Amino acid sequence: MSFLKNREAVLAFAILLLIALVATRFPAFVRPANLINVFNDTSPLILLAIGQMIVILTKCIDLSVAAILALCGMIAALLNGAGVPLPLILALAVALGAALGAINGLLVWKLGIPSIVVTLGTMTIYRGTIFLLTNGAWVNAHQMTDGFKALPRTILLGLPVMSWTAIAAIALFTILLTRTPLGRSFYAVGGNPHAAVYAGINVGRTQCIAFIISGALAGLTGYLWVARYAVAYVDIADGFELSVVAACVIGGIAIAGGAGSVAGAVLGALFLGVINNALPVVGISPFWQMAISGTAIVLAVAFNSARNRQPGRIILKPAEAR
Repeated sequence: MSFLKNREAVLAFAILLLIALVATRFPAFVRPANLINVFNDTSPLILLAIGQMIVILTKCIDLSVAAILALCGMIAALLNGAGVPLPLILALAVALGAALGAINGLLVWKLGIPSIVVTLGTMTIYRGTIFLLTNGAWVNAHQMTDGFKALPRTILLGLPVMSWTAIAAIALFTILLTRTPLGRSFYAVGGNPHAAVYAGINVGRTQCIAFIISGALAGLTGYLWVARYAVAYVDIADGFELSVVAACVIGGIAIAGGAGSVAGAVLGALFLGVINNALPVVGISPFWQMAISGTAIVLAVAFNSARNRQPGRIILKPAEAR
């Protein structure tokens, strides 16, 4: 029973069971090289899910992450075409993502607008900005330098740089959330904002910092995405924000805020990553992939609700029970 109460353990077991089931139909799926590819393919989702998790911890949500990814990726591609050095491109992509996240955070903090409304609006604005910059034109592989495209695919100690980036983010934000006052303030703001105020925590500022972190990770992912797939356009990663939220929900991050972990967000992303990579291998239609992912989300929300429901106190007993 203690195993069933550990959400991360249950999810890890579900992922292993899913991999084992796929292996019965396609044994090559469990080869180390293929599993590395699955993790690498899921790395962008892991990076965005970590940022989204931090925002959700503070009772907010960020629906603009995919649009920030797309805008920062396009800016990175344009800067590369202008001859800007790669280290500067990386720094500017992260800084731009953080600035776009700060816009979200400041609107939520200073104007008191619900985060879902703010980020729905900025999602459209950021996508529109890409169109204004490019008139809808694409930046293709032949317009990018070899060094720009090579970095995410470079192999270090058996793993691509994109995978190492996700691993570094997992380690960094695990330490941030569990070992620092800022990490504890994220949980405090989401768990009980009134108590957080009495503890001297600025709720709005903490939420703004969460949006900045989410934006910075989206900016970094924007470069990695564009460089790996060697293309940038207006609709890049369109709808990907829904997968990011789904990864968090499946990973046990409470939408009401104040509960969740980096491990949960990562496992939720891996669960979706395994589904997206495994089901086509065994010949299942993309429509079934969407249905299975949606079912997993509904079951995860139901599981969270059932686990967090508090039993009410019985004040008056029925006459027959007296």
